Amino acid sequence: MPKSRQHWGSPLTHQRLKAVLVTLISVALFNLAAPAWAALPQGNAVKDPTAILRDALPFDQDDIRQLQHRLELTSDDLRAKRWSALGKTVSRSQALLKTRRNTILDAVPEPLRDQATALLTEVDAGLEQMAAQVKAVNKPAFIIDRRTTLTRIGDVERLLVQDGFERTIPSEFDALPRLQGRAVVNISTTKGDLTTVVDGYNAPLTSGAFIDLALKGFYDGLPFNRAEDFYVLQTGDPEGAEIGYIDPSTKQERHVPLEIRVPGEADTLYNETFEDVGLFKATPTLPFATLGTLGWAHSANELDDGSSQFFMFLYEAELTPAGLNLVDGRNTAFGYVVEGFDVLEELGVDDTIKTVTVVDGANQLKAHA
Repeated sequence: MPKSRQHWGSPLTHQRLKAVLVTLISVALFNLAAPAWAALPQGNAVKDPTAILRDALPFDQDDIRQLQHRLELTSDDLRAKRWSALGKTVSRSQALLKTRRNTILDAVPEPLRDQATALLTEVDAGLEQMAAQVKAVNKPAFIIDRRTTLTRIGDVERLLVQDGFERTIPSEFDALPRLQGRAVVNISTTKGDLTTVVDGYNAPLTSGAFIDLALKGFYDGLPFNRAEDFYVLQTGDPEGAEIGYIDPSTKQERHVPLEIRVPGEADTLYNETFEDVGLFKATPTLPFATLGTLGWAHSANELDDGSSQFFMFLYEAELTPAGLNLVDGRNTAFGYVVEGFDVLEELGVDDTIKTVTVVDGANQLKAHA
């Protein structure tokens, strides 16, 4: 039996689970009327990692968020080629930015206001380009301009996050490292490179443990020790008898608690699942909703014994639908693959991590409280 930290079940069990899931989903598809289907979570779930990361930024400025969501929600109209509706959405977005620009800028810290002003000018230009693509009925160009414009909006939103922002973490975890903010991490493998964003705003302890181990070179040379088709690809199991990171100061395996934030909730959940607190239909701030979601592994019997092993969620719309999977609320998501999806889909148990390099954000790591 492998010494993996996370117990996903035997291959036979997993095959049976997939068969059951396919059956249940198929029954649902063929027995739900159209109005009910429109309200299902997986139909509305956000599956773009960059959009999820934008939504997860901790700031309070409703106008820029409304602008972001308006543009993100143009996908349905774009797929249906509803160009008139797209034109109205872009026009309303331009009006919103024109009337609320000063309010948005007032919320940005004064030293960063000139930068925000320049970015909003780029957003203006992007909206003009989108309007031109609507008139030209140019779908590929509209998609490119929307992506660029949303990136600039995300840049403004990052400026709105309070400098030195920290979540409240229970004192019992004071000895654990924590990440204040976000880090960009490159995972180099035998199949190629993955670029990931690790989110310490919403999973500070898990992100802190991961970045701490990456900076120590802990993951370099480790194999992918478990691969489940359409489910997870796992690594972080060190050589030898140990199954996690041994803290040299204590000579004990360092453990990281289950850590989940829920939108609208004041406190982060620590070592409690959604079932434990009665949040049966909740979606976490960082959901397992896209290919390459980074998750922290723990044993089948404990929530607080995750140490070093992590997995990348292999999103498959039929078996693990966004908003209706078996991982949200049971494991910590702490970041997302944002580049290298073709590499991720090729990786398996015959592959190895070459290096894990913190490209940006290492200075956000604190060794303890």
